[in-house]
Amino acid sequence: MHKDRIKDIIERHLPAPGVLETALGGVRLFRVTEPLPCVPAVYEPTVVAIVGGSKEAVVDGRRHLYDHSRYLVCPMTLPVEAGTPEASPERPLRGVAVSLDPQMMRDLVIELEAAGGRASGSGDRNAPVPALALAPWEPRFAQALSRFLELLDDPVDARILGPGRRRELCLAVLRGAAGATARRAFGVGNAIARTIDHLAAHLNEAITVDDLADLAGMSRAVFHRRFKEATGMSPIQFVKTMRLSSAAMKIAAGKTVNAAAWEVGYASPSQFSRDFRRMYGQPPKAWSRSARVPAGVP
Repeated sequence: MHKDRIKDIIERHLPAPGVLETALGGVRLFRVTEPLPCVPAVYEPTVVAIVGGSKEAVVDGRRHLYDHSRYLVCPMTLPVEAGTPEASPERPLRGVAVSLDPQMMRDLVIELEAAGGRASGSGDRNAPVPALALAPWEPRFAQALSRFLELLDDPVDARILGPGRRRELCLAVLRGAAGATARRAFGVGNAIARTIDHLAAHLNEAITVDDLADLAGMSRAVFHRRFKEATGMSPIQFVKTMRLSSAAMKIAAGKTVNAAAWEVGYASPSQFSRDFRRMYGQPPKAWSRSARVPAGVP
């Protein structure tokens, strides 16, 4: 019932292919009718729920496919390759993406700890943070998302009730099957997530592994091991992938190759071209000619 209600809201507010930035800050509705192979992207802390069609995200070679039966939780900024290979006019991809506010999530984690609440399958509190998590549509999550999106029909209610219902949705994520992942990522002790936040905010600056290890308060060796456990990549590989993914998105959006390279911290265009070709199999200019994103791909 709740899922049907969500689908109806998306149909009414977004009847044509595209992405709608809604009045609920950080909430986007999307509808995609063209297939798209996986292309570079950078996911920020987000929950993505699909009510029609399917989507996929690839992280360090691992494929995550999600559809109307499972929603995705990305608890940290992450370079990925994402696509909608099965989207078509007859079987459009329809869904909603909700940005996760780190401060709200941290506050809720603290409150949950104080109240003795546990996430489903919380497991070892010291276990590494998975890069992405998939969770079935629990009734609590479906109800919270439906109630939140219903506010799109009334701007007054959205303004007054929006913060509370966003909080309700975040709590549903934390107490759902992906809750252990989210709680470890947003917990006050997770230094890896904090270093990734710092890296994403300073992508165009020179950053070394030693800098990140110091920020995390760990030795280089311990940081390297914990970082790879959390993301599936070494810190150096993660930094390079994040920069190249961010640059690829800029190039696909129409920015020049040199400008994109400069904005993600490359001082040498030739080095950027070499790294780009190694990762994507083509020089940046050649890749850009085949990397236009169809309308409606979030």
